[in-house]
Amino acid sequence: MRNGIVIFVIAGACCAAAGSAENALNLEAVKVAPGVVVTADAGAAQHVQLERAWDGALCRATLTNTGTEDARITEVVLFRAGHNLPPETRFYGEGFTMLSQTGGTLGQPVDLGGYTDRAHYKIPQPADAITAYGMLTLTPPSGDIVSMGFTSCRRFVGKFHVRPASIEAVIDTENLTLAPGETWSLEECWFGAGRDREALLAALGDRIKANHPPLRFEPVPTGWCSWYCFGPAVTAAQVQRNLEFIAEQIPALKYVQIDDGYQAAMGDWLETGKAFRGGIKEVLQQIREAKSEPAIWVAPFIAEEHSKVFQEHPEWFIMDDAGKPLRSDRVTFGGWRNGPWYALDGTHPEAQKHLEDVFRIMHREWGCTYFKLDANFWGAMHGGRFHDAKATRVEAYRRGMEAVLRGAEGSFVLGCNHPLWPSLGVIHGARVSNDTSRSWESFSNTARETFHRNWQNGRFWWNDPDCVLLTGKLPEEEFRFHATAIYASGGMLLSGDDLTRLSPERLAMLRKLAPPTAAAARFDDDSFRVGRIDLEGRHMICVFNWTDEAADATITLPEPCAVKDYWSGDDFGTHAGTFVLKALPRHSALLLECTPVPAGTK
Repeated sequence: MRNGIVIFVIAGACCAAAGSAENALNLEAVKVAPGVVVTADAGAAQHVQLERAWDGALCRATLTNTGTEDARITEVVLFRAGHNLPPETRFYGEGFTMLSQTGGTLGQPVDLGGYTDRAHYKIPQPADAITAYGMLTLTPPSGDIVSMGFTSCRRFVGKFHVRPASIEAVIDTENLTLAPGETWSLEECWFGAGRDREALLAALGDRIKANHPPLRFEPVPTGWCSWYCFGPAVTAAQVQRNLEFIAEQIPALKYVQIDDGYQAAMGDWLETGKAFRGGIKEVLQQIREAKSEPAIWVAPFIAEEHSKVFQEHPEWFIMDDAGKPLRSDRVTFGGWRNGPWYALDGTHPEAQKHLEDVFRIMHREWGCTYFKLDANFWGAMHGGRFHDAKATRVEAYRRGMEAVLRGAEGSFVLGCNHPLWPSLGVIHGARVSNDTSRSWESFSNTARETFHRNWQNGRFWWNDPDCVLLTGKLPEEEFRFHATAIYASGGMLLSGDDLTRLSPERLAMLRKLAPPTAAAARFDDDSFRVGRIDLEGRHMICVFNWTDEAADATITLPEPCAVKDYWSGDDFGTHAGTFVLKALPRHSALLLECTPVPAGTK
């Protein structure tokens, strides 16, 4: 017993194997590694039974209370396995939130995003471990790549704690009560190892897809977004000018997204504020009349204190231990504007009805067919109490999202700033990077964040790499890097520029991005220097120079091909096998269009 918490260890078939002389991290060692149940009740631990059943690489587990008293379960460690991976082993781990990712190495982990689960969202984590949520990969200097993942997220948060000599697969049971005779089905976990990173991710992804069938939406959405050119001060005249440009110059951009600023208060989404002089519905009508599709930004789970919805219905919100609405800044980030926010309780029937009504009105009466949802994390906020006392934060979020989907009635639903694994099967699209901006630092960072999630595109949802930005004073090479990264994502395409300011050259580049291929690049390795997209009749090869110096790049072709620069049309000739691109400029990329030719063609 430690600080009032009881730890009950369930041995594997042979506990010594987890700490064997080789200390190898492989499937057999993981299967026999001990499991641990952590309870908050001293007398309950001995009556809690963890059953694990392995089906090949899949672990399915249940937890049963065989006693006569309630047991409060803090967490379940499915396995705690030893390893001898060196500190230079490359690491990648997903975050609980979309904005959190961890890279680097075991010895020197690196936060890829600026908004970490640990520091920004204040999600409790052990100080002596790297914590990943949902999945991770470990790439040692030699030997097999190891990947682990939770292949379901129906009720509980699944995570991994990685320490210098051990790794734990943990299910957060949130101190919920397991009644006498009650059995919980826990989340399914998967283990894989091999030399092909992309094949491992595909195997993990296919199993997740089997547990959480994706919402289908065709084709991949394209459009224009007001935020990165006009911000919350966007006007009807600015929207109208871009509507006219789209109709005349690039009709492939289907959706026109009004991104924030229209609402009277955070939470009062049907009460229009000062934006458009209160005439948001008139602007949406203009979009429809221009033969485009209206899209709108909504943050469905949050409300500021002075909003009408919070003032009139405080009982709809997540509560603290005293039964009062929980201020978000007491447990997490309080919000980026008009905070601290309060979070709607997705288990409350009236809150569900409210969500459904908001989106049905926006769809039927306002004509919106695309919804960008922001701040979704707060729908799964930790540290509170729900109307349904037996519900987890995953269940609260997913029930809220099901209400949103009912109201949206088949409209496209994009998740942003969302809890990643809890969103499986309840969104059509997912933002996969931080907000972009017109700088090399942003272009390179958001590209790397996106590429780590390329394997999710088309499996779980359409990836949204955020807007493509082609105006500004950056070097041409950096814009080409950025456009090539958007192409390599294979996902959604939204322009974030005032289209009337695009040069003819940049407009031509934007046209070449539409429509998206729907196929994300498969990279040769996790350096993300060379990515490949196989399309009908051609191979597209993306080559990136992330460095501050010119660099050569060696390309291997799958068959003899005529090679051209996709952006400029420059002819590289016909090649077979490998060829070298000399002195690729710093901060640049090439997108090569490789068309197969008969062997021997010159």
